[in-house]
Amino acid sequence: MKADIHPDYHPVVFEDASTGARFLTRSTATGDRTVTWTDGNTYPLLTVDVTADSHPFWTGAHRVLDTQGRVEKFERRYGRRAGRNRKEH
Repeated sequence: MKADIHPDYHPVVFEDASTGARFLTRSTATGDRTVTWTDGNTYPLLTVDVTADSHPFWTGAHRVLDTQGRVEKFERRYGRRAGRNRKEH
């Protein structure tokens, strides 16, 4: 392997923004905030939106998305295209 081309991996604590779950891993990312972990050491703390603790694929919980009215909202915003008829159900 070539020397000095690999990034510096260091211990980091990631926190799930929606569940508050934290886990210690290694990453190249850094942050300004720090947290004291259970081993007594202080590590950088990075908050992320989704982790395996909150992602529906891993949790099995499905979120219901509000999809009703999306076409109407689009048409209000951008207007209906001339010459095209939308089939009504």
